[in-house]
Amino acid sequence: MSGVELRQLRTFEAVLRHGTVTGAADALDQAPSSVSEQIRTLERSLGVTLFARTAKGMRPTEQGEVLSRWARAILDQVEQARREVTGRPQAVRLGALETIVATYVPKVLARLAERRPGVVVEVRAETSRDTLLADVTAGRLEAVLLLDTGDALGDLGFPTPAAPLTFVDLDPVPLVLVAAPDHRLSGRRHLEPGDLSGERLLVNVPNCSFRMAADKLLGPGPRRVQAGGVAVMRAWAEQDLGMALLPAFAVDAALRSGTLVDLGLAAPDLLLRLVWRADREELPGLRDVLYAASA
Repeated sequence: MSGVELRQLRTFEAVLRHGTVTGAADALDQAPSSVSEQIRTLERSLGVTLFARTAKGMRPTEQGEVLSRWARAILDQVEQARREVTGRPQAVRLGALETIVATYVPKVLARLAERRPGVVVEVRAETSRDTLLADVTAGRLEAVLLLDTGDALGDLGFPTPAAPLTFVDLDPVPLVLVAAPDHRLSGRRHLEPGDLSGERLLVNVPNCSFRMAADKLLGPGPRRVQAGGVAVMRAWAEQDLGMALLPAFAVDAALRSGTLVDLGLAAPDLLLRLVWRADREELPGLRDVLYAASA
């Protein structure tokens, strides 16, 4: 790869990740024209086309997919060499959904600080599970935190990439079906999913973890009402606009204050799942660090 510069590989990875020159430029704090020129220079140096330019953005060609694997391996080696030469501590790039960054990531960081005090953790918050899985697959992140269930990755209902991903479960995430105190089902005993037919169920977008959990647990009986994120569903439920299946950490205060009530439906916990590429465990100390994050 004579003539290829590290900054070009980093720019290439940024375009891969964001899918557009503008998105990559924002992430790198560069002008879009600079990003475009670096990609063109890289393509000329290699003599291949790395991206198909489409109306929806930049899509990697077959040659671009091949380079993505080599780029990550090269950048990993450079980073490892820099750490060894400078004596910098080991760093782990951890991605997590915004929903759990504030509530569960501090616990994971505390475990690592206790068990591996020399490790530096760089946390990246994302709104998209697909982005997190793509980044850990490509090696742009060492590990990601997701909400899931069951014995296999993706049992909650989301697609998983064709990569050797492995995981360890860290903590249960309890779910509660809540509604306003004067909801007609409030005070019922032994509530079953079948009792909810025709009821208004507040939901977020289809790929939301809590929407998937509701679909899995409650089936098609309740009538879905598109609301928004966790905060919006909680607020709407408090205004008696419907019921919502939400994580306990998001509704504990409302249940204590009485603005919401637990409808008493038995709901299985979700799992906070730490996911990484099994074939990247050979990076020095990575496996130990990842397992140190577990309870």
